[in-house]
Amino acid sequence: MTKLLAVLTTLAAVFAASASATSDAAFPKRIDLPDGFQPEGIAIAGQRFFTGSLANGAIYSGSLRTGQGALLVQPQAGRIAVGMKEDRGRLFVAGGRNGNAFVYDARTGRNLATYQFVSSGDSFINDVVVTKTAAWFTDSSKPVLYRVPLGPGGRPGAPSSFEVVELGGDYEQVGGFNVNGIDATPNGKTLVIVQSATGKLFTVTPAGLARTIVLADGESVPNGDGILLHGKTLYVAQNQLNVVAKIALVSNLRSGRVVRRSGKPPHDFDIPTTLALHGSRLYAVNARFGTTPTPTTDYWITQLKK
Repeated sequence: MTKLLAVLTTLAAVFAASASATSDAAFPKRIDLPDGFQPEGIAIAGQRFFTGSLANGAIYSGSLRTGQGALLVQPQAGRIAVGMKEDRGRLFVAGGRNGNAFVYDARTGRNLATYQFVSSGDSFINDVVVTKTAAWFTDSSKPVLYRVPLGPGGRPGAPSSFEVVELGGDYEQVGGFNVNGIDATPNGKTLVIVQSATGKLFTVTPAGLARTIVLADGESVPNGDGILLHGKTLYVAQNQLNVVAKIALVSNLRSGRVVRRSGKPPHDFDIPTTLALHGSRLYAVNARFGTTPTPTTDYWITQLKK
């Protein structure tokens, strides 16, 4: 009986290892994007990913399992796609220096809503997080957040319904790129932002009150770009440094410590800008800002373990 149990245990371990290897092989560690695409943002819904083009606002969507995909939204003159989030079948997209944002049907690519937050002047609508009641957009050139209210089922509000929320408290605007990535707690009552120029992290209330997240040993996350909050763990893409920082936060999110930074090798990072989560995997899109874009320039998404 003892021998039989040992054999069965060994077989179970072999089958489990085989299944795990097969599962990992089914999700490629590198997903190639169309040549010349110039990606920046990434969002995931189920096993489907979305990424947008800085060059023309196009949205590419594909399978995390196979790496295959196609254009969901065609290129459009004058449009830019930066940070994005999928929510309840809709794709919310920041519009960069044009001072605007868009909402697309995540299945068909149809344009559902357009918001013009800033009509003129210096602005860069960079990232977005969606809660149950609102979509929050950052502006890397202004000390504000833009709040778009959501109706029943997550339906986005009218084009004129957005609110400009000024950042206060501990937040101070500096020269260069300021508020970049944004995420939120599950209840939507606390937002988290990163300030690229200083490497500082903040919690923010819906009223705009910012409080510094103090990192142990005087740490910071300079060049912080896209962020991802998962429970009490915060991931930050430090774009020009080619690393993703993993930060353990305390329960009230007011302090934390950098657990590790994942870089290259082993990952094939080339300016990772934004992050998205699927199960035990993180996905980072590589913007390759140090490479002159041409119609044949390679772009890709990198998978790394959570």
